[in-house]
Amino acid sequence: VQLQASGGGLVQTGDSLTLSCAASGRTFSTTLMGWFRQAPGKEREFVAAAGYRAGSTYYADLVKGRFTISRDNAKNTLILQMNNVRPEDTAVYYCGVKIIRSVATDPTMNYDYWGQGTQVTVSS
Repeated sequence: VQLQASGGGLVQTGDSLTLSCAASGRTFSTTLMGWFRQAPGKEREFVAAAGYRAGSTYYADLVKGRFTISRDNAKNTLILQMNNVRPEDTAVYYCGVKIIRSVATDPTMNYDYWGQGTQVTVSS
């Protein structure tokens, strides 16, 4: 699986931004696709994830209500719509794919494949 993230940029507080992740290779129905971010000096953290079925979405508390994740299985594309961004959203955003190996899988960790990241900078 190869992942290509795009859509990052420099925006102001309160603006909106849309990130895209194009996946190629074998993306099975038994996968989660997610977004993570890493700010300078901090560990990579979970942002949001989407299962294969529509409506199977998961969000970190910090972005809930502001960010929306969506997945187009036909196009193998993952979208992160970021609204009302804040300076603390500044980070490199990575998309990932996790192969689901059990029904109790945790959508926030242990992803198998990663894209190269796209920089999001929010000015105050």
